[in-house]
Amino acid sequence: MANSFSRAAPTYDSVAGLQRDTADCLLSWLPDIEPKVVMDLGSGTGYASPQLRARYPQALLLSLDLAEGMLAYARDRHALAQHKHVCGDAEQLPLADNSVDLVFSSLAVQWCECPELLFAELARVLKPGGQVLVATLGPATLVELKRAWAAVDDDCHVNEFLPLAQVNEAAVVLEPVKQEAQLRVLEYGKLGQLTHELKALGAHNVNARSHQGLSTRERLRKLTQAYERTRLTSGALPASYELYFCHWRKPQS
Repeated sequence: MANSFSRAAPTYDSVAGLQRDTADCLLSWLPDIEPKVVMDLGSGTGYASPQLRARYPQALLLSLDLAEGMLAYARDRHALAQHKHVCGDAEQLPLADNSVDLVFSSLAVQWCECPELLFAELARVLKPGGQVLVATLGPATLVELKRAWAAVDDDCHVNEFLPLAQVNEAAVVLEPVKQEAQLRVLEYGKLGQLTHELKALGAHNVNARSHQGLSTRERLRKLTQAYERTRLTSGALPASYELYFCHWRKPQS
């Protein structure tokens, strides 16, 4: 996963319209506080860094990402005061207990393998009363692509993401403040535009298996044929993204 996103760093921003829109929405949820330490978890190419710095000018800003390639790209783009780039795993944060006032994370935590461990780590590093803002993906994401692949074979070709109820179960160590679900539908002229975009984003399928049976050309033909059945009356091919926006707080004691 880290290698996939590192390789995608140079191309990521060229196709990351949904990712920028999602981050902007989550940025509008930032609380009116005066934090000493703010962490952008899964910071990627650093899109949110200038906005976080502008909102909290006195805070130490930590951009943490699993992909060193993303961090290197972000370092070249954003030279901000009191700003450190840290390579680390969200499920094993390289931070001290009770050291962070605010965690901001847009479209990153859905890649974690163990959400219970993720939220345990967030609760550990947050100060009492510290806050967490997360945007993540739900199971209806790329449902059209999942159904089209199901017409080709029984392999898992598209990542599966948790429903909000399970996210909340994993986050039981934190207190919910506010949550919202949205469905965004992007439109494409051809299936190849969607698959190119996913590759450019580094959106690696963590459940990928070796494929058996049909040749690559035959598989692509059957996939394209199945996806064409989703074409809208407008003439576009849809790609759905289920988005969850969540705000939690660590209990004071």
